[in-house]
Amino acid sequence: MDHNPHSTEPPADCQLCPRLAGFRAANRAKFPDWFNGPVPGFGDPDAWLLIVGLAPGLQGANRTGRPFTGDYAGDLLYATLLKFGLADGTYLQRPDDGLTLRGCFISNAVRCVPPENKPLPVEIHACRPFLEAQIAALPRLKAMVALGQVAHQSAIKAAGGKLPKYRFAHNATHKLPSGLWLVDSYHCSRYNTNTGRLTTAMFEDVFRTVSALPVT
Repeated sequence: MDHNPHSTEPPADCQLCPRLAGFRAANRAKFPDWFNGPVPGFGDPDAWLLIVGLAPGLQGANRTGRPFTGDYAGDLLYATLLKFGLADGTYLQRPDDGLTLRGCFISNAVRCVPPENKPLPVEIHACRPFLEAQIAALPRLKAMVALGQVAHQSAIKAAGGKLPKYRFAHNATHKLPSGLWLVDSYHCSRYNTNTGRLTTAMFEDVFRTVSALPVT
């Protein structure tokens, strides 16, 4: 299937990844009231900060159509964005809650929900042009936060960097050849928080780090 290489979003019927398209179709039959499509990015078009997630959660963004909306990962992410002045309003786990982002944009390395939250390398690669286009479409972008190692790798490649020069580690800071900064975080998933791999304080530390970067 052809697509515009400069488009920031896949078409609603994107067929680049047959496995994901099939999973999407199965979910559409099973949950006809859900969004069940490639989830578009969300945020401020003048953002200086891009948050890169892994992929939509089945009962989160795949259900609601807005990144990190409707599952636990969004509870922690949006609470943190509100605390650091990167969001306005109230997060109510639904896309019509009126929440807006300020200086911040959220996108995913893979736009369609993958089975078991695990996209395949070929799917991550196929979706990367949309992340590249999203980075290019944010004229004031200075920094990115990558949620997890897959997002870290995809963000670096999308911004023109090379692996394995930049090693993933929680709260690690990288300066990419494009001039963009990248700060890594463990993903704010329920699994990571339930196991103690990521605490609220650890997650907030990432945003303290990125807020202190010399991005002006």
